Amino acid sequence: MSDEELHNHNPQGGWFAAMLFVAVFCYFWIGISPLSDPKAGTLAAYGDTSNALNQLIVLAMSMLVMTMLALHPSRELVLRAYWPLAAIFLWIALTIPFADSPDSAIRRSVYSLLVCICASAVLLLPRDTNQFARLVGICLFLAVGLSYFGVIVLPARAIHQATDLSEQALAGDWRGHFGHKNTAAAAMAFAVFFGLYLMKMQRFWIGLVLVVLAGIFVLNSGGKTAAAMLPAVLVATWIFERAGPMRLVLVVGTLIVFNAIILTVAVSPPVAAFVSGLGIDASFTDRTSIWQLALSAVADRPLTGYGFQSFWQTDALFYGNHSASTWAVTAANAHNGYVDQLINGGWPLLILVLIWIVILPCRQASVALARGTDPDLTRLYLRIWLFGLLTSCLESPIFENSGPLWFTLLIAVFGLRLQATAGLVGAAPQLEPRGPRFAGAHS
Repeated sequence: MSDEELHNHNPQGGWFAAMLFVAVFCYFWIGISPLSDPKAGTLAAYGDTSNALNQLIVLAMSMLVMTMLALHPSRELVLRAYWPLAAIFLWIALTIPFADSPDSAIRRSVYSLLVCICASAVLLLPRDTNQFARLVGICLFLAVGLSYFGVIVLPARAIHQATDLSEQALAGDWRGHFGHKNTAAAAMAFAVFFGLYLMKMQRFWIGLVLVVLAGIFVLNSGGKTAAAMLPAVLVATWIFERAGPMRLVLVVGTLIVFNAIILTVAVSPPVAAFVSGLGIDASFTDRTSIWQLALSAVADRPLTGYGFQSFWQTDALFYGNHSASTWAVTAANAHNGYVDQLINGGWPLLILVLIWIVILPCRQASVALARGTDPDLTRLYLRIWLFGLLTSCLESPIFENSGPLWFTLLIAVFGLRLQATAGLVGAAPQLEPRGPRFAGAHS
């Protein structure tokens, strides 16, 4: 099929598809209540913080995106990517009876599935990579610009203050329109990767401005994890592209070693003392207390877990046996995405998630690199994917249904699959020669 024929048969190429892409992207990167008052909220159990409006918006977006996908000539590329999701959510459904509030677990699991569908299908909305780059640039400048607007005009809402209800020690750290400086730092790191991609897409100055603005924000956010991992991921991506058959060993080995070290520090005083002797904060910003509580909980239910997102900030944890012994019962998550999957659904869920977001993307990235499928786009997805995997050792973005982190990581996971399964589309006959381009990821 020629480029012209593909465009004529592709209903995704119109203005509605472009607007839908921007709406979905901005919903996750900006939200419906950016720059909210940090003094307006109070600590509540997880199940008490769900937002019916958010659920309705995601449901509506999912239906629109899936409708567009059903009309898309390349829909099978996305539909074939859903079998790992089907296995994951089947197991999640089986663990729901073990949740303290099964109805809340059902609601959150359905919501999470819709988020996954939005992120997977949204990649087919742009008609080609040029439109994808243009739309991403618009969305990111809106998000980054809003964060800078907050820092300059509304600093009480965009910069952590000593008068905040919680985490007063973060005073002075930039968070922009995001709820926390760690989320802001990771999002801005993603923005840097997108900026580098735009620089390769004949939008050099636009991309450069985005890289500079996002990079400055990362440094001022106080997000040490993101600041350290950003350059590390750039190097890791370069190594990954050249590692050949050792790619899977490199990625899985790094994750195993990193998690083994930080979690051993949490439960072994001698190891913690050794790490402290190296000049490293052995508490990892007091995460060890949370990991100790989380690992103790996992030991009690290693097979089934506690039900999907049904452990942290629940009444059972607030007022349970651990409530008087550690402040960690007030944590929002395990600050480790992999440990959180053990809590959500035990070892079976963790294994299924690792197959889905680690092993399969690694294989698909190797196929895409071998085929030379749009190397710049593949490199963008690789950087986001590697950053998301490494960040998940110290944060919990996996199945975090709001905010940009999980949504953007999902784009990379599904994007790598599309890059691996994309096919060449021949050029339409024209007066001037025109080379072929790839179809599949953004055709």
